[in-house]
Amino acid sequence: MLKKDSAMISNIGKCHCGKTEVKVYLPETLDQYSPRACDCDFCISRDISYLSHPDGELEIESIEPLEVQRQGSNQAGFVTCGSCKTVIAATLQLENKLVGALNSTLLSDFSLLQKSTTVSPKRLKGKEKIERWKILWLNIKVNGNNLI
Repeated sequence: MLKKDSAMISNIGKCHCGKTEVKVYLPETLDQYSPRACDCDFCISRDISYLSHPDGELEIESIEPLEVQRQGSNQAGFVTCGSCKTVIAATLQLENKLVGALNSTLLSDFSLLQKSTTVSPKRLKGKEKIERWKILWLNIKVNGNNLI
C-alpha cells in the first residue's frame, strides 16, 4: 500500500485478464472495511462484494474499451472489462461526476478486508437507492475522466 497523501491510503488491483487496473484511495487501511455483498442474482453469481467510502476515490485504467451493463432497476451501471467481462465497479453518473463502489474482490490485498455484510438494494425504491449511493459511494475516474 502506498500513501497518496498524508490522509489517503492507496490499494491496487486488476481484472481477471489484467487489462483493467484499479487503484482505490481510502482514509483507512483495508482491515477497517467490511465490503457490502449485494443479494441480487447478478452479484451473487459473480461473488461480488463492493467497497466504497464517501471520502475515497477510485481510478480505473483500461487498455481495452470498458462496457457498462444495467441490471435490476437499470439505475446503476456495472462497469466491466471489455475483454474478460469482470465487473469492475457499480456506478452512477451524476451531472458532473461519476460515483460508485469497487468490486473489492479485485484488490491484491482483498484478504485484509473484514467479512462482507449482505445488503439488499432491491428493497429500496429508486430515489432511495440514488440517495443512499450519493452518501456511500466514492468518486471515480475512468482513464482520467469523470464520465464513462
